[in-house]
Amino acid sequence: MLRLLTPLFALSLLTGCETAYINTMEQFGVHKRDILADRIVDVQDAQADGQEQFRSALEQFRSVINVDGGELEKQYDKLQKAYDDSEAAAEKISKRIDKVESVAEALFDEWDDELDQYTNQRLRADSERKLKNTQRGYEQVMRAMRASEKSLEPVLNALRDNTLYLKHNLNASAIGALRGEYRNVNSNVEQLLKAMEKSIAESDAFIKTLE
Repeated sequence: MLRLLTPLFALSLLTGCETAYINTMEQFGVHKRDILADRIVDVQDAQADGQEQFRSALEQFRSVINVDGGELEKQYDKLQKAYDDSEAAAEKISKRIDKVESVAEALFDEWDDELDQYTNQRLRADSERKLKNTQRGYEQVMRAMRASEKSLEPVLNALRDNTLYLKHNLNASAIGALRGEYRNVNSNVEQLLKAMEKSIAESDAFIKTLE
């Protein structure tokens, strides 16, 4: 039972910290809408950094498979570093998307609850319309963000597989095998970059609606 409670307790602490952070920011005049916009920008920044990292990883992969001779141990170290850096970039993106989702849920819950406080039905109807429009825009952004996040997995899997293969097969034939994998890795990276570009564009359009 204790093993079950431990992760649940950790989750409740994280949720409590997030709520406390949002409440504190609002006391200083930074509202949920502003936090949401800032966090979307944070995701965009992480995605832009991620694009550079995955381009770099692809270039590193290309340099490893094109090597003629040399120390294979060094080639493995380079590929391992490219994978580690890519994994860190992917984790950063995922965490920032989760933080967007967290504050968005708080914003929309509060907005919906406050509709019942209106006595002027015209103003209430207008606010409800704006809420639904904002939610639709947000859902479109989140779909694009999650799609780009999903595109991370095949790239990381391919980099991990090839890195592991080279680790345990430090010979010329291993480099030959990796050469056969390049097209697949390149295709996965291209799809990821396109998904990130779409996500960034969707985010730009949504942020304008929050201004």
